[in-house]
Amino acid sequence: MRSRLRRPVSQLTAAVLACGLGATAGCGNQQENADSNQQADADLRRELGHRARQVAKAWERSPAAAAWRTGYHPTGAVTQLPRDGLRSKGENRAYQTGRFVLRAKLPAAEPKDGRVTWNRHESLTRPLAGAEETYQALADDSAGTHLTVTGAKLGDMRVSTSRGPATVPAWLFSLKGYDSPLKQAAAIPSKLPRPPIKKLVGVAGGVERLVRISADGRAVTVDVRLSGCHELAAVDEWETRSSVVLTTPLKSRKKDGLCLKRAKSQQTTVKLDRPVGDRAVLDARSGQPLTYETRLRP
Repeated sequence: MRSRLRRPVSQLTAAVLACGLGATAGCGNQQENADSNQQADADLRRELGHRARQVAKAWERSPAAAAWRTGYHPTGAVTQLPRDGLRSKGENRAYQTGRFVLRAKLPAAEPKDGRVTWNRHESLTRPLAGAEETYQALADDSAGTHLTVTGAKLGDMRVSTSRGPATVPAWLFSLKGYDSPLKQAAAIPSKLPRPPIKKLVGVAGGVERLVRISADGRAVTVDVRLSGCHELAAVDEWETRSSVVLTTPLKSRKKDGLCLKRAKSQQTTVKLDRPVGDRAVLDARSGQPLTYETRLRP
């Protein structure tokens, strides 16, 4: 298991440099404290590495792994922009912040279920969100530059999933000024399987969500959950035949007993030895598989 982030100059190194440039009465204490902090960081990293191996072992051949392989779990974007993308920075910001205006009557009658189909001729019937529910998953209707929806019809789109690329029922929203539609997957994802291992408690941080998997499958971008008292030391991965387990050891930012308590997220990318493929990407702390965030819930 390897670190994939360049670590900053350690607290120990900083203390040694400071004392070398000008010795003070506090240098010995500073170096002892830095040494102690560095040892604590190393101990935590080893513990999380052991936890990653436990999660991978528990996941292998578990009911959770079977459910993951047979369900519909998006691991890539469930929205597809019009062909050639949006025309301006303002409209891109409108899309990112959900600023849509509806200037059409959305279909009231639609099928309750649809089929998700994979390349291997496998398929799965999933309940579908209606046009109104799918539109609301996109829209905020706030003021400012916006995108105008002029109609909607049911079609399909390609989505990356835990079982590979799939053709998924989708609502195709016509936008004013565009020749091709904005597509939003309508199939509701399967419920995430229950982890086969108990959640690790008493350790800060953890992977919050999957952001993207690169086209070649060898890079995974995630959001890491932090408090204002910590910074990300590294992201480590433990790869097996059936899973990729991510650990996120943190370092304390505490100074003079004070730190910001507000939680935040940090986005980072992890490079893998081989493509993700149909392996589950797991958070070591929760034991839970990571999926692409969507507002259409099971």
